[in-house]
Amino acid sequence: MTISIRSVEKTFGRYPALNGVSLEIADGELLALLGPSGSGKTTLLRAIAGLEFPEKGQILFDGQDMTYASAAARQVGFVFQQYALFRHMTLARNISFGLDVRKGAAKPPKAEIARRVEELLNLVELPGLGKRYPAQLSGGQRQRVALARALAVSPSVLLLDEPFGALDATVRKSLRKELRRIHDATGVTTIFVTHDQEEALELADRVAILNHGVIQQVGTPQQVHDEPEGAFVAGFVGEANRLEGTVRAGRFQAGEVAVPAPAAAEGAAIAYIRPHDLIRAAAGQESFYITADRINVQGPVARIEGKTPGGQRIEAAFERNASEGLAPGARIGLTVQRSYIFSA
Repeated sequence: MTISIRSVEKTFGRYPALNGVSLEIADGELLALLGPSGSGKTTLLRAIAGLEFPEKGQILFDGQDMTYASAAARQVGFVFQQYALFRHMTLARNISFGLDVRKGAAKPPKAEIARRVEELLNLVELPGLGKRYPAQLSGGQRQRVALARALAVSPSVLLLDEPFGALDATVRKSLRKELRRIHDATGVTTIFVTHDQEEALELADRVAILNHGVIQQVGTPQQVHDEPEGAFVAGFVGEANRLEGTVRAGRFQAGEVAVPAPAAAEGAAIAYIRPHDLIRAAAGQESFYITADRINVQGPVARIEGKTPGGQRIEAAFERNASEGLAPGARIGLTVQRSYIFSA
């Protein structure tokens, strides 16, 4: 199922939740809607689902205008953050619910429903647990059941709203891998909302980044991280040191920090430098210095927090062996491998 979103606008009172949003989603794609709270990502998901209707624009499924079609007519599967399972029903009945409530010829035979339930329990790696109740499961298992229930009706599109937000970090990481596996096994066009950039970058084929109801950039995880198209994306995706300075004669300067900026416009500018793009320089090759305040070794990476003589706070990330001999108070020479510079 392809989805075309064309110049969609949605307001709540005087608040513009979506402001001329356009987006093309390919058949079988796994797309993440990423952004801070209030960016419009959940409103966009609900508009795709038919749970909200825009004031302007169009939403097309395989070229058919579904802008004001009901949620039932769109045949979407929806997975909520809080599972929304029926506590009084077994897992099997929860999963089969969407099939059980169908009328007439649209309702499959009981044996076929039972086969579908077992198939989905196996798909989400909960075989043989159909007779259990939601209260007997962990949070991660309940979310797997919610996913199976959404898939039971063979949806044209699978929509997930912060699906792992209520789970602890270890379970979230495990379920991310499971969702990717299930998506690859089913091939269903899938859109999920998250404010967790690690989740979006690890899981999605492409990421659409929203802010204040506007799509700032759409691209692969590598593109939005390594090739940000604006200051918001550069600062929001990944970690970055933010420096306010000036571009003069093709060079950005912020206190002691200076980097080439051949394509940047003259005048006030903001530079974003990722910690891993700061290199510990050999003697005589330093661009600037910091004094280390804190050194934190995390597995193979050493994170250095410090400041320049002028007081500019800088964070750098080195391979662990490059931090040997460093201690708080050390004077460290750095060079900039890559920076992102935008007019202020």
